[in-house]
Amino acid sequence: MGVKCAGADSGIAVFDLNRYLKERAEFVQAALDRVVIAGAGADGRLFEAMRYSLLGGGKRLRPILALAACEAVGGPRQAALGLACAVEMIHTYSLIHDDLPCMDNDDLRHGRPANHKVYGDAMATLAGDALLTDAFRVLARSALDGVPIERVLATIAELSEAAGSAGMVGGQVIDILSERKRLSLEELKLLHSKKTGAMFRVSVVGGGRLGGATDVQLERLDQYARALGLAFQVVDDLLDVEATTEQMGKRTGKDDAAGKNTFPALMGLDRSHAYARELAIAAQAAIADFGAAAEPLRQIANFVVERGR
Repeated sequence: MGVKCAGADSGIAVFDLNRYLKERAEFVQAALDRVVIAGAGADGRLFEAMRYSLLGGGKRLRPILALAACEAVGGPRQAALGLACAVEMIHTYSLIHDDLPCMDNDDLRHGRPANHKVYGDAMATLAGDALLTDAFRVLARSALDGVPIERVLATIAELSEAAGSAGMVGGQVIDILSERKRLSLEELKLLHSKKTGAMFRVSVVGGGRLGGATDVQLERLDQYARALGLAFQVVDDLLDVEATTEQMGKRTGKDDAAGKNTFPALMGLDRSHAYARELAIAAQAAIADFGAAAEPLRQIANFVVERGR
């Protein structure tokens, strides 16, 4: 997967998205390995459970978006590394808790037994709690690495809102209370703007902020992230219908069984595919005025939609 973009030497270069995603995922993986280290003593089992899920797979899309947004506005990727780690830690905590018997009761995650199937419900709960809490320590330490403290503080506030009652947790509550009820399209979009979209927005906007983005650039990045986050959820809903458990590394078909509101259930499969493509185009249009450094963001919008093909 490659596109032509401006190059430093010849004037034309081919941007290889697959290579970019692989390199950035490895960069994030190494950083996560450093910030959540294996522990000895009485709490060693906790760190083992944290690392089991944190380092056990995944595309690292949210942290890659944070790094890409930072670089898109001319910042060094190191400035957004603390945020990149923090959003992945919070995302991992949410997956651990989602898989618990009291929530979605899933046995598989990334093709392996879910955390609670290996470590038990109590340790899995605590591993998620620890990842959530430690994420803010990791982000706060960005100020010690030379990132202006006012940017770090603003990003901490944004991440707290995105992960908490006004964002991901609030969206999860709406999702639970909406089971076996029929939502309108606008209600479904609101649900996922919180449950899924909020963490996409803070990844992109936070990455841009830490990279020194202007207010206009931050607004454009916010528009990009809102469209991208919704496209991701539409495709996620499609994959639950159209993909197999083996392809996804987790149980599929569960949304319909649980009576959840999904885009395919509301719009149908064909319209959902078209809607995801429309959202990807809208995301790219939001950053049309950005330079070649934003090419990863543009291509990630395509990548998110192509997951469903």
